[in-house]
Amino acid sequence: MTNSAHANAMANAIRSLSMDAVEKANSGHPGLPMGCADIATVLFTKVMKFDPKAPWWPDRDRFVLSAGHGSMLLYASLYLLGYEDMTIDQIKQFRQLNAKTAGHPEYHFADGIETTTGPLGQGLGNAVGMAIAEAKLAAEFGADLVDHHTWVLAGDGCLMEGISQEAISLAGHLKLHKLVVIWDNNNITIDGAVSNADSTDQIARFKAVGWRTVEIDGHDQAQIERALNEAKTSDRPTLIAARTTIGFGAPNKAGTHGVHGSPLGAEELAAAKQKLGITYPAFEIPAETLNAWRAAGGRSANARSGWEARLAAASAERRAEFERRLKGDLSPAFAPAVAAFKQKLVADKPKVATRKASQMALEVINGALPETIGGSADLTGSNLTNTSQTVPFTAADRSGRYLRYGIREHEMAAAMNGIALHKGLIPYGGTFLVFTDYARPAIRLSALMGQRVVYVMTHDSIGLGEDGPTHQPVEHLSALRAIPNLLVLRPADAVETLECWQIALEHKDGPSILALSRQNLPALRTENVDENLCAKGAYVIAGDEDADALIFATGSEVAIAIDSLKLLAERGISGRVVSVPSLELFARQDRDYRNAVIGSPKAKVAIEAGIAMSWGALLGDTGRFVGMSNFGASAPAEALYEHFGITAKGIVEAVAAQL
Repeated sequence: MTNSAHANAMANAIRSLSMDAVEKANSGHPGLPMGCADIATVLFTKVMKFDPKAPWWPDRDRFVLSAGHGSMLLYASLYLLGYEDMTIDQIKQFRQLNAKTAGHPEYHFADGIETTTGPLGQGLGNAVGMAIAEAKLAAEFGADLVDHHTWVLAGDGCLMEGISQEAISLAGHLKLHKLVVIWDNNNITIDGAVSNADSTDQIARFKAVGWRTVEIDGHDQAQIERALNEAKTSDRPTLIAARTTIGFGAPNKAGTHGVHGSPLGAEELAAAKQKLGITYPAFEIPAETLNAWRAAGGRSANARSGWEARLAAASAERRAEFERRLKGDLSPAFAPAVAAFKQKLVADKPKVATRKASQMALEVINGALPETIGGSADLTGSNLTNTSQTVPFTAADRSGRYLRYGIREHEMAAAMNGIALHKGLIPYGGTFLVFTDYARPAIRLSALMGQRVVYVMTHDSIGLGEDGPTHQPVEHLSALRAIPNLLVLRPADAVETLECWQIALEHKDGPSILALSRQNLPALRTENVDENLCAKGAYVIAGDEDADALIFATGSEVAIAIDSLKLLAERGISGRVVSVPSLELFARQDRDYRNAVIGSPKAKVAIEAGIAMSWGALLGDTGRFVGMSNFGASAPAEALYEHFGITAKGIVEAVAAQL
């Protein structure tokens, strides 16, 4: 077999498996795998550093299929390369229940899937975070332990999504030279030609934000190999614009939107295989071709062995710290530091905004945990996400622990996902709670992938005051609580804020939102308790044991609820206040604990400066809600609380209406 025939056979193995799997499922996207098979063949068999026998080797190159609809390209490649859990049976079960070969790649499902993609542009955003993590850890632990590239395959849709501009401009600004994006430049979207909706000069766009660019024929494997290897020597991130034909090989559908998201159909599939010279049966790859793929899969084994030897030769302290960080275990110094600071807060009783309490907690946390890497979407002075340890991470200094994300909330969230996925660092980043709207798709993916990402969301209610309804979150707490596997934490004072930070950092399997106030709040927790009370989600903070009225409250409204107890007592009504920093955590407690907290009151009230949507399960049919039912207004915070009836008097009226 000639070199050209061999190269074609290698690429056709991807095409054949992809066509067969989509046809069998009667669902899927054959166009991208057929069009990008040459790119994948060269990237995986000649350029990338990885080892299927050690799929989570820390110094492997990362591959992100940002155009996640083309998932069969990845699944076929993983099978051909010899990843143990990607069997031919999994390929045959493409898009079926409980298969590892989901419609779009899902993190945790199979080795070799670095992130969950499908919502276009998210993978590109993740990859920027992965490249940041690589650069930061290399600066910290040395290039002998951390020295790898991040490769992205992105389509026209990824580049049209707004997040792509946020991602590429940040990457260019930071000069993330180990980030390489391969653009599947096939000029086709679902609705037809790209020119129907877009006329952007993508090359000029990437150049404008500091990227190196190169244009190639995406079906010429020699050009592909040369471009990929040259990208590895660049001092800037690289865009490789690979001109391809979607559905390459399909005689009637190639180059059309008809091959994007539908099976070829039996007749077109047979004709495509004939045109490509594929003569073997469905789901069968000739031994010669499969063996060549498997051999290519093992070509980095020596590099991995060398890396393992370097790690073994490192000092015991350096090796232990590196391994701890990659496992995600917190330093033994963390818990004692938190306990000591809690004692100090109880003694000092600071009256501060919870955003300030968060910064105070972070000063302790960042001192105990070198793996935290903070940031803000251009609101550092408002979010208070910086501490004495957070020197900025820049193009000139990779040792920093603080990212200036700029006004890029969506990319901040996507990049933090990438940092978390990379392992070795714990990312946190801040903006205003109302701007979770800009970041929500990435927050949802944090939850879907179970990544430890901490979102520091300040200015959490009408309590931010004069900036008005455009900046005052009303529906946001409930909307965020609707996302599965996302902890929404809204602390009431400095002690609760510290406890919520502890919860977020100890929670390895999902993201957390810290909803923090702009306005100062009184100290409510004035006795030291070793237990993290917020970890229960809700607990009795004040009032009588067998009370007539039960008042649930969160964040800045807990103090209002406690103030209402005196007014209730004046009416001869006993009350109990339950602080509810996390509805999600409270729902996870056993029935006995929840019943002990709730008791058997005659009246139930929940108070929160948001909408009522979250509270139905606790209030039942007869309980009353004190909060918002519409947008806020521009005025000082005190005036707004009075105007909207979020007051101790409002609680008393809600209780009285039930008695």
